[in-house]
Amino acid sequence: MVKPHVLLIPATGQGHVIPATELGRQLVQHGAKVTVIITDAIHKAIMTNQLEKDDCDGLMQMVSIPDGLEPWEDRNDLGKLLGSIRKSMPSKLEQLIETINKQDDNKVTCLIADFWMAWALQVANKMGVGRAIFCPASAATLATMMSIPKLINDGFMNNNGIPARNGEMIRLTETMPPIKPENLAWATFRDSNSIEVNFQNHVKFVESATSAEWFVCNSAVELEPAAFSLFPEWLPIGPLLASNRLANQAGHFWHEDSTCLPWLDHQAACSVIYVAFGSITTINQTQFEELALGLELTNRPFLWVVRPGLTKEAETAFPDGYMDRVGSRGRIVSWAPQQKVLAHPSLACFMTHCGWNSILEGVTNGLPFLCWPYFGDQFYNETYICDIWKTGLRLEEDKTGIITREGIKSKVEQLFRDKTFKSKAVDMKEKVASSVAKGGCSHSNLTKFVDWIHGKDADTNDHHDTM
Repeated sequence: MVKPHVLLIPATGQGHVIPATELGRQLVQHGAKVTVIITDAIHKAIMTNQLEKDDCDGLMQMVSIPDGLEPWEDRNDLGKLLGSIRKSMPSKLEQLIETINKQDDNKVTCLIADFWMAWALQVANKMGVGRAIFCPASAATLATMMSIPKLINDGFMNNNGIPARNGEMIRLTETMPPIKPENLAWATFRDSNSIEVNFQNHVKFVESATSAEWFVCNSAVELEPAAFSLFPEWLPIGPLLASNRLANQAGHFWHEDSTCLPWLDHQAACSVIYVAFGSITTINQTQFEELALGLELTNRPFLWVVRPGLTKEAETAFPDGYMDRVGSRGRIVSWAPQQKVLAHPSLACFMTHCGWNSILEGVTNGLPFLCWPYFGDQFYNETYICDIWKTGLRLEEDKTGIITREGIKSKVEQLFRDKTFKSKAVDMKEKVASSVAKGGCSHSNLTKFVDWIHGKDADTNDHHDTM
């Protein structure tokens, strides 16, 4: 049976690949064939065996295209990487679509591009296939990017994206979360040259994204009513989480250490602090030691993800005697099966870098947060948690730029003491659960989007039949 064939192109970060992969798996369940297109470098990092073992029945595959950089070049330089991708990948994508349409009975129906890969819509338009943007970040973050001309006109930044009017708050509408100009996604880099390069990339993303027929967002109207009111044409279809389907997550760059799950089984209910800062956050050795000692001072059980490269030093060193003092009260792993961890009844709270995926996973499990944003949209996400939903607390730096052990202990104690954070988190969990359930807003929107894809499939087959 011929099925609609969807090309799905996530950006290069793990926080982009995981939700895009989950979107692909859901489209397969709704009768589509999906090809996820990633870069060669990301393809090497992902454990593709996860896809082969899941419920996609061979209807979802990953293929890779070179990103244009040499193997030894720095892919952590996002401005350079995204610029290279935009120059080198379009021609390869066009060739891939031509090959698929020659060799596969399931012709390419539509292309769904991550906002940060919006250049791909130009290829889709040229090849005559449907075009959609997928935003794995918050709708509020997308709103700030789609409002770049307004932000320039209002004087919050210059034409190169350099923040102005620092200290003042940007409010796109009265009900939108406020954001400081210096916390705009492209403005959180430490030097003006990086800000300008990344800003120009974002300008190009916006230009390309305007040709999309659909904007679908990994969010829910219950989480971001103001953003979806400002852009009512956007379709919230999230949270897109494998745990919603009682399935395993796919798209990780590191091997998950599941030995932490039996350890969690032996902890008291609502007692464990889970600490994880995503796939790219780095901290210096001084801050690492303060965090370690802060967790020790709480005198509570904790599960801490210390992935390779978390610290800027060649080797991560714990304070002298730390492991002996902490003993079995602390569990340290290099990577964790996060959705399973967050769903565990022993979890009390989530200390996070405020990546949107992590937030959605925490919200879905009714957990309060301790916020430690690193860069990009994470500062705006923190605003949702601390100021709008009021389900967590900020961890604040001292005058030297360090979050101290005493500060960590104090915020942990406050979060445990004030039950309001937990009750608000549970309320948010129930709202989101209703949205993704049959009849809910996100569920209905996903069905609407799938119907469009199947309609495009009929158009594509009619086109090929008349050729």
